[in-house]
Formats: sequence, structure tokens, C-alpha cells
Amino acid sequence: MSTLGRTTLIVLLLGLSCAPADLDQADLLLQGGVVWTGVPGTLPAEAVAVRGGKIQAVGTTEALGRLTGPGTKVVELAGRMVVPGFVDSHTHFIPGGFQLSSVDLRDAADPEEFSRRIGEFARSIPAGTWITGGDWDHEMWGGELPRREWIDGLTPEHPVLVSRLDGHMALANSLALELGGVTGSTQVPEGGEMVLDPVSGEPTGILKDEAMGLVSRAIPDPSAEELDAALDAAIDYALSQGVTQTHHMGTSWAEFETFRRAQSDGRLKMRIYSVVPISTWARLRDYIAENGKGDDRLWWGGVKGFVDGSLGSTTAWFYDPYTDDPATSGLLTTDTASLRRWALAADEAGLQVIIHAIGDRANDWLLDVYEEAENKNGPRDRRFRIEHAQHLSPSALPRFATLGVIPSMQPYHAIDDGRWAEKRIGPERIKTTYAFRSLLDAGASLSFGSDWTVAPMDVRQGLYAAVTRRTLDGANPAGWVPEERIELEEALKAYTFGSARAGFMEEKVGTLEEGKYADMAILSQDLFAVDPVDLPTVQVDLTIVEGEIVYRKDGSNE
Repeated sequence: MSTLGRTTLIVLLLGLSCAPADLDQADLLLQGGVVWTGVPGTLPAEAVAVRGGKIQAVGTTEALGRLTGPGTKVVELAGRMVVPGFVDSHTHFIPGGFQLSSVDLRDAADPEEFSRRIGEFARSIPAGTWITGGDWDHEMWGGELPRREWIDGLTPEHPVLVSRLDGHMALANSLALELGGVTGSTQVPEGGEMVLDPVSGEPTGILKDEAMGLVSRAIPDPSAEELDAALDAAIDYALSQGVTQTHHMGTSWAEFETFRRAQSDGRLKMRIYSVVPISTWARLRDYIAENGKGDDRLWWGGVKGFVDGSLGSTTAWFYDPYTDDPATSGLLTTDTASLRRWALAADEAGLQVIIHAIGDRANDWLLDVYEEAENKNGPRDRRFRIEHAQHLSPSALPRFATLGVIPSMQPYHAIDDGRWAEKRIGPERIKTTYAFRSLLDAGASLSFGSDWTVAPMDVRQGLYAAVTRRTLDGANPAGWVPEERIELEEALKAYTFGSARAGFMEEKVGTLEEGKYADMAILSQDLFAVDPVDLPTVQVDLTIVEGEIVYRKDGSNE
């Protein structure tokens, strides 16, 4: 248990115990449970009262019972736990909605299973339909990269471009390569790599980072109706996980417009921070000048860029070569001169700059750019973010706090990558990998998310990962790089207040306090009474947004 203790809040208990009878009655009362408010230094509470979509009071069941009336809906918690609604600070939300209805390769354990699933999925959809998504992991079967020959015979009428789970590498079948006009002599764009067969000189089907665009440009754009359906599916899924707010790392303005339609149609049942590509910063600046920054249900103002690729695809940018592939130290997915220019200009325009960096060299380069922007553009509450911040040089750790940069991290990656990361970068560099503890101790403000669909949008598994660091293969029961474990309360804060702060929403959500929005998740058990290794077994029973129950595990409408 952390030094903060199990912090929950009693709000004006003495006042409520002698409150006048005409106090406004609550619309909703949750009572008889364990309430974790996320407010440091407070005492245990049992109940939450909601009125007008906001927290009215937090306290004991007895005290808050005075706020009930004929119109109050009462939920008996029966010992269950109430927490602020989870804020997932990094998702690819609409692509996630599409993935829910696509082929799932995440746990394909061998090449045969990989191929079989794609073949079965192809038989279930009309000829000519593109097969995308997938989220495969070649480390599941020892690290051999898949080849187009594995699936060509199973997909003669379906173009295929299925991504590795990190989104930085994909396999195309022969039909997809043909539609993209890709051959062994095709010029690969800067920031990408195409794997060629050493004998024939022809593509194996593996495309990395910017090279994926050689084929993806041939995929028809989804219709507005398809985008709307994907968003609706993603929202329902997020709410089932207790996630009431997400930060969408967008790749197109079509996705932004999809959120606007959903809000206009009354279909946006959760909060969305919609981020657009950094190359379009000027368009966003002008859009904000004309339309403002949105409201508390849907807002914008952030721009997303990339420095490098990923560890799993050996495209994260390091100072030293990869241990298992000494021919490379990674690559830059964006020209650094352009990225620096966009970041400085976007910051000058008052936008939030949010950039992906994974390798140690990528993180150091980006911290330098952020420091330059602050010196050039002057002080303000800018909240620079580094998405992932996975592999840090020791000198980078204190700079996050010094510069006020938010490390926006995804704990599940640690227990996934931890199965094989050391073979990629050796025993020394992993000491500051997913450095949750070191960043907190250095004074940084952690923000947690999932990177869905790269990893599951499952906060319970994220908490488990941050607290135990036990890798998915069971090989590290005491934790992988155990020095970087953090306490459960610290992890919860990163998934609530910390992520709300990363999107400039901490004054309105992220803790359960009087006057904040009543965004909450009701969990089947008290997380602090559960063995940390059993955290993934805790269920999300109800999800509430602005006092409205938007998800019930039992599916009832009561």
C-alpha cells in the first residue's frame, strides 16, 4: 500500500449529519461500498451522491442517505468499489472499432494458426474485401517474420494488409502488393523499410513504418457510415471497460469529423479528446480560431507526431545498434527538420504538442525540441507530451519534471515487450525501460493509457502490469525490472487524474469531488483487498457518465 494510504474522501460529514431537511435531493445515490476518490490525504467513504450530472457529495451511507427523495435512484453497492471513470490517454479509437469486427491475430501462437485465422476470415467476407487489422506478434513463435506465401493460397481474392500489434510493421499478401504496384524495385519512402527475399529480390510482404503506405494507399477510404459504426462499437467497448474518456491519437481529419457527427447526433456517450496529425497544425489553428476548442464532451487542440518506430519492429531510434540486429539502431519515421519546425510552430500557436518517441535517442532529441520551444515561445501551461517514453537514457529521467513534459505511457507494453526486450537492446538499456518508478520519483506527472489496439483497452491489466511487472510468459514472477514497479494507488492516479490532466480536464474529472462530473466505474471488488496478481479478474459492473448509467455488465436497463 502506498504512503498516501487508501485515499477516499468524506465531504462535509459533520455538516451533512446536521443538514437541513430541504437539501436538494440526489438524482443518483451509490451506497454501501468502498469509494476511492483519488484525492490525497482523505479518509474512507462509502457512498456518492449525484445531482445534475455532477458529484453532489461523498461520505458515509448514513450521512448521504439524507439526500435521498422520491426521485432518487439508489444503487446498492454491497461492498463493491467506486472509482473515478478511467481515462485512457492513448488510443487509436476508431481503428479500434474497425478491429472489433476484423481478424484477430494477437494470440496466434504459431505460423499455422496465423494463416488459418486469416483464411477462415477471408471465407466469411465477400471476395474483394480488404483484410486489415490483425495485431499479430511474431515473437509468439520465436521471432520469424511472416511471409506472403503463408497466406497467398488462402486469400486469392482478398487483398490483405495485416499489422503487427505495434502498428509499425505489416504483412501484405501478393494481391495487396499488386494493387499497390509494389515490386522489388519500388522506391521505399524515407522513414520506411521493405523486406526483400535475399534470393529473388522480391518483397516478402513485410513493410515497416512509412513503407506500409505503399500498400495502404490502395485501400478505399471508409464511408461515413462505416466510420460511424466503428465509432459506436468502440464507444460501447470502452464503456464496458470502465473507460469514460479517451484521447484519440488521430491520423486523419475524417476521424475528427466522425466525432463531430456523433456529438451532433447525440451518440457520443463518453468524453473524447480528438488529436490530429502535427503536419496539419496550421489547419487546426485556423479551425480553432473559427470554432473554438469544443466542450467537455468533445474537445481538440492537440497535434500528434512521430519521431521513430517501435522496439518490436526494430525501428525505435537508439544511440547504439540493436543487440540482435547490429546492422541497425532504428530509424526516423519523420524528417527531424520538418518535425522540429511543426512542433515549434504548433506550440507558438497555442496547441498541445504530443509526439511519439520510443528509443533513447528519440526521447532525448524530443526533449531538446521541447526545451527549445519553451525558450523560444515563452512560459505558458503547455503540457508537452511524449507518447510511450519507453526507453530512456538516465539523463532524460529528471528532464520530464524540469520541463513539465508528461510521460504518456502504457503499462501493458512492459509485460508484453518484457518477454523479449532484452534480446533486442541488452541488459544495460532495459534498466531504464518503462521507468514508471524512476519518473515518479523524479517528479514527473504520469499519464497512463492502453495504445488500443496495440494493447488491450483493459485498465485492470494495465494496473496489474504497473504494480507487478510480471511478463505475459510467466518468466518473471517477481517482476521484470522490478525496481520500476509502482504502488496500486499511484497507478490508479495515473489512469484517472494523471490522464485527465494530460488532456487539460483535471478540474472537471479524474477525482470524485463535489462539483466535478459524475464519471465513475463500479468494480466488482475493492482493488486494495485483492492480491495484485488477481487484479485482472476484477470486473467492471457499471459505468456512469455525468450521472447516467451507460453500461451494465448484466445488460439490464434497471
